[in-house]
Amino acid sequence: MNAVAADLSTPAEEYLSWLAVETGRARNTLVSYRRDLAAFEAWAADEGIDPLLAGPGEVERYLDGLRAAGRHPASRARATTALRGLYRFLVAEGALATDPTADVRSPSLPRRLPKALDEVQVVALLESVDGDGPLDRRDRALLEVLYGTGARISEVVGLSLPDLARDDGLLRVYGKGAKERLVPLGGVARAALDRWLAPRGRPLVAPERFARRGDAEAVFLNARGRRLSRQGAWAAVQTRARAVGLGDVVSPHVLRHSCATHLLAHGADIRVVQELLGHASISTTQVYTKVSAERLRLVYDSAHPRARSEAPG
Repeated sequence: MNAVAADLSTPAEEYLSWLAVETGRARNTLVSYRRDLAAFEAWAADEGIDPLLAGPGEVERYLDGLRAAGRHPASRARATTALRGLYRFLVAEGALATDPTADVRSPSLPRRLPKALDEVQVVALLESVDGDGPLDRRDRALLEVLYGTGARISEVVGLSLPDLARDDGLLRVYGKGAKERLVPLGGVARAALDRWLAPRGRPLVAPERFARRGDAEAVFLNARGRRLSRQGAWAAVQTRARAVGLGDVVSPHVLRHSCATHLLAHGADIRVVQELLGHASISTTQVYTKVSAERLRLVYDSAHPRARSEAPG
């Protein structure tokens, strides 16, 4: 049941190409689907089954095997989605008459509340990065933008200089499926970005001649003058978090969660938060309201004069 890095069948390759070109799926999603489909095709070959001729029974048997092997429900759910997408594509293309996954159910997943820092922790993290070196300036700007906009880490490292409209207080980011959206940039984040882009910041790590145009236009650079990668940004966030004792709980995604949670806690409209975060569905954003509801109760109990008063006798 191990995922393999083998070549896929032509129909599976065509499906992945369609996902990339027509639906704009993220690279990480395509890599995961490729692994899932390769694992299924390897299993089918061992069983003497043509994947194109697999019926519901064979698909169920494969997925049952994943469960028996101890695969996490989220991993099994993704494998189910990959197979379902493949067969639906083949039916739509006329390569198959029926979809063997039509009645296959995905594993139910517990809906976990996202982790969020409290506001004191966020301030402690951000204000701990107060050095004047170029990488200090970069990391402070990186953290402020992540928390201030709620953008995904891939969106932030993908920022290019033409995407900045700092005078208007806006950033242009490209989310999942290369969908473009404008997000507001608060005053503190704007000041941190200005400081990073000033002569004693980004220009000090920029080479005299960039190897690639994409690096020359990158907002965030690494110490070697290349566009900061997703992994490099993740490492920078972790390093700064460990310095204030938050290394076990902070990641770029936690800052995104914290931004959404704090906005809702302070009365932001959920539709505005949905637009800010780039969620396709309001149900995704609604998860954060549960986090805020807990805080709302704590604030109410501590602040309202009759929250804890006993009923009159």
